[in-house]
Amino acid sequence: MNSDEEKYYYHPLENIEDVDIFYDAVERNHLTKSVSPERPYTYWTIELYDQKNGIRGGGGLGVLAADTRRVAEKMGVPFALITPFYPYEMHQVMRNGQVVDEQKPVSYKDFGFKYIDSVNVKCNNKLCKLDVIEKKFNSTRIIAITEPNFRELYADMSGSDHRLYQEVSLGFGGYAALKLLGLKPAIMQLNEVATFFAALARLDELASNGMDFYEAVVYTRKHTLYTNHTLVQAAEAEFSREQFDRYVYPNLKSLAVKKWISDKFVNDRIKLSAVTIEISELRSGVSKLHARVANYHDVAGNRVKFRAVTNGIDMDTWVMPEVMREYEADDILDAIGKPTPNYEQKLNLINSEKIREYKSIGRRILNDALRNRTDQNGRVLQFSDDDFIFDFKRRFVDYKRPDLPFRNTFRLRNILEPRGAHYIIAGRVHAGDSTMYGKLLHLLSLVAQDDYLRNHVHYISDYDEALAFGLSAGSNVAINLPIVGLEACGTSWMKDIANLNLLISTHDGGVADASINSYLNVSGASEEEELDMLYQRMEEAVQAWNSDFDLEYLIQRQLAAYLPVISGARMMQEYLDYLFPV
Repeated sequence: MNSDEEKYYYHPLENIEDVDIFYDAVERNHLTKSVSPERPYTYWTIELYDQKNGIRGGGGLGVLAADTRRVAEKMGVPFALITPFYPYEMHQVMRNGQVVDEQKPVSYKDFGFKYIDSVNVKCNNKLCKLDVIEKKFNSTRIIAITEPNFRELYADMSGSDHRLYQEVSLGFGGYAALKLLGLKPAIMQLNEVATFFAALARLDELASNGMDFYEAVVYTRKHTLYTNHTLVQAAEAEFSREQFDRYVYPNLKSLAVKKWISDKFVNDRIKLSAVTIEISELRSGVSKLHARVANYHDVAGNRVKFRAVTNGIDMDTWVMPEVMREYEADDILDAIGKPTPNYEQKLNLINSEKIREYKSIGRRILNDALRNRTDQNGRVLQFSDDDFIFDFKRRFVDYKRPDLPFRNTFRLRNILEPRGAHYIIAGRVHAGDSTMYGKLLHLLSLVAQDDYLRNHVHYISDYDEALAFGLSAGSNVAINLPIVGLEACGTSWMKDIANLNLLISTHDGGVADASINSYLNVSGASEEEELDMLYQRMEEAVQAWNSDFDLEYLIQRQLAAYLPVISGARMMQEYLDYLFPV
């Protein structure tokens, strides 16, 4: 290490008293205590799912990002969401009995984005030009970087060159875009480790502009929140030193920062989760259970603590307008979607007559969403108010167990047939996930072998926001069966409860924020016991919809327990209180 590198990498602090003095100085001289239009809350995400604005994500992370921005706008928070705009989006369709991925080109010009200018990042021995585009919404904005060869979301496998290129482009390109717009982050919220390079770009700017390296690290860490969204790191982001030589180091100016990141490699490999933890002092999990069980460690081997800030939803986006008007008129929710102080006492106004009335309206919303779609047999589905519908609508991954209800098709049929009930499955299989493709096809094969199930179990492909909303509005019962301990939060179930569906669920993720007695719980010492309880709960749900008293009791019980959990305004307020304590 040369003398210049030594100058910026080491700081002459000898004991804890010196460290405390140093932190106090940084606190007085540098830290920002509030957000403003020029120093906004910056929210970094590799995925945004906001079809209204032309950006189609892959699942819950992107939907949450869109909801967070909408809630920030409603609350008047200066907020900048920074994300890639992918020039291609992926769709899944059933063709000849197979699930097929299709790519569709999209243009930001069709969705009201304004071209600002271009920035450059250095990747693989060449200069890559990125367009900076922006769309403003009152106090908030979406800032996106894009280029024609960016490809689609999650292109290639985790750890690939192209995935690293996308992440480096978001981090270094997105940070350059902020400077281009004259913005300085009051806080940088890193949503998952793919956004790590945004904080690295900030650290490099500080260190290369003369700030003592140790001070630059402290400043960056104090202004960075790492939010972990999943307990299932199926494809832990990991890259080689050689990849960093080509894609990361060329974008760094500071020798000290290069040395700092170089020290984080183990056997010439680096895990982004490890360095994201190191560059952030603030860390959050997305439910109470998640924050408690997340098992991450810093470089010293110490387990990292996460603050619980449970995900919420934008109520105006995901709850039927008629139901929202009822909540507000009954003084259950306030103008920004937070429960009122006496909301529990007002829930008796949500009676069975109103529940059935709103479910009838929701059925029309569902039929509209289904009008141009077909099930696995090529049928366009339309349902009457008298039809009874169970649904499973969520990402089609193993730990969510979409196939669990089909382990005993005889018993499933005996639950559905007496009521003439239907079971709708909707959820996207990740491209390349051959295991889940196989499970889906096996599930559909079991259904096809049964005369009743063939006509009453429906797989709807190309799951998107419109179908998600339609099912939340128009179904009777939602099924949510993650293996306990593997779901970080989930938000699909929140939309179901807010839209007056009954929830059948395991006690995992955000569902575990409230009591196990707040909904129709599925539990057991083995999967066989869980399956038996699932069928019992499905029978109870059918019976409850046949009883005004039982229906009112169960719906009111769910709302009493979960309206505070569901509220996106509650989520945003908790983040603000955590990041900017008074």
